[in-house]
Amino acid sequence: MAAQPAPGGLTTVDGRPLKQALAEAQARAKRRAFVLVLPLLAFILVSFVLPIGQLLKRSVYNPAFSENMPALVQWFRENPRGSAPDESAYAALASDLKLIRKNKTAGIVGTRVNYELPGTRSLFTKSARKARKLEPPYREALLKVDRKWGDPLLWQVMRSASSAYTTSFYLAALDRKRNADGEIVRVEKERQVYIKLFKRTLLLSALITVTTLLLGFPVAHLLATLPLRYSNMLMIFVLLPFWTSLLVRTTSWIVLLQSQGVVNDLLVATGILDADHRIQMIYNQTGTIVAMTHILLPFMILPLYSVMRPIDPSYVRAARSLGASSWTAFRRIYLPQTIPGIGAGALLVFILAVGYYITPALVGGSTGQLISNLIAFHMQKSLNWSLAAALAALLLGGVLILYWLYDRLVGIDNLKLG
Repeated sequence: MAAQPAPGGLTTVDGRPLKQALAEAQARAKRRAFVLVLPLLAFILVSFVLPIGQLLKRSVYNPAFSENMPALVQWFRENPRGSAPDESAYAALASDLKLIRKNKTAGIVGTRVNYELPGTRSLFTKSARKARKLEPPYREALLKVDRKWGDPLLWQVMRSASSAYTTSFYLAALDRKRNADGEIVRVEKERQVYIKLFKRTLLLSALITVTTLLLGFPVAHLLATLPLRYSNMLMIFVLLPFWTSLLVRTTSWIVLLQSQGVVNDLLVATGILDADHRIQMIYNQTGTIVAMTHILLPFMILPLYSVMRPIDPSYVRAARSLGASSWTAFRRIYLPQTIPGIGAGALLVFILAVGYYITPALVGGSTGQLISNLIAFHMQKSLNWSLAAALAALLLGGVLILYWLYDRLVGIDNLKLG
C-alpha cells in the first residue's frame, strides 16, 4: 500500500511522517557504519594515536626530580626565579639528599639534572652518600662536600627540573639552554649537534627524493607506455625489492661500495682508478644516498605509474600534429597530468627518508647519520627518553608542515598512490 498524502505532509505506510522515517533510517545506517569501522578505529587509537600522545607527553614531562626532592621543590615554589639560595635552601637540599639516600634514588635525581648540566650525576650520588653527616649550617657543610653546590647555574637547572613539566628538552633539541639568569642561549659550539643533524636529514631526504624522481620517472613512463603483457612482466622487477629483506639489500651495498668491493675492483681492473686511490663510497653520505635511493625507488615508481597509465597518448600526438615540439608537448601536455603522481611519490619518499634508521646506521658512518639514529641512541643507550621524544616530536611537526604545504600547493584530493 503506497503512502498517502496527509494534511501535515507525506507519511509512511504505518502513518509516521516521511521526514521522521527517513531521519531514523539514516541514523540506523550511520550506527551500522560506525559499528563496522569500530575495530579499525580502535586499532588506530591503540597503535597510532596513543603512542604519539605518550611521545608528546614524554617530551615535556619528567618527574624524576620533582617526585624525589620535595623540600627543595617547595623552596623553589616559595621563592621566585632569581632568588639566591639561602640557608633555608641548603637545608631543604640537605633534607632531600638524606631522603634520596634512604630511597636509593640519588642516581635517578642526578641523571635528571645531568641531562641539562653534564657532570652532575656523580655530585648527587656522592653527596647522598655523605648526607647523614650533614649538620647546620648546611651551606658550609654542602660546600665542604663539593664546591659545585654554590654554582648558580646548578641551582638554575634544579629550579627548571623542579617542575615535572618542562620545555628544557625542546630547548636541548634545538641546541639551546637556560643560563644562570634563566635566559635562553645557545649551547657551546662543540655541543651543537641537533640542528646540524636536522639540516642534514632534510637535505639528504630532499636529495634522495629528487634522485628517485629522476630515476623513477622514465621507468614509470616506460611501464605505462608498453603493452600490458610486457609492463606486467617488468613490474616484477620493480616489486622484487619488496620481497627481499631490507637488511640484505643494505648489506649488499656494503659489499658493492666498500674500498675493496666490487665497484672499486672493476674501476681498478679497467684502469680508471689506481689501486692505491680507491674511492670511499661507503660509511659516508654517499653510501647513505645510494642505498636509500635504491630502497625507496619503488615508492616513487608506483605512484607515477598509477597516474601515467590512464593518460591517453592521443593528447601528445594531437599536440605534435598542431606543431608543438616533443619537449613542448611533454612540458605542456604530458607533465601537468603527472603532477599528482609526482607529488604523491615525492611526499611518500621524503617522509620515509626523514625517518629512516637501519640503512644510515649500517652504511652512513659518522657523516651519513640522520636524526633518527640520534633518537635511537637516546632511547637505547643514553636512556634520555624525554630528549628522544622531543626530537621525535620536532620531526613529526616537520612532517605535518610538509603535509600541509603539499595540501596547499597540490591538494590532498589529487594524491594518487595507486
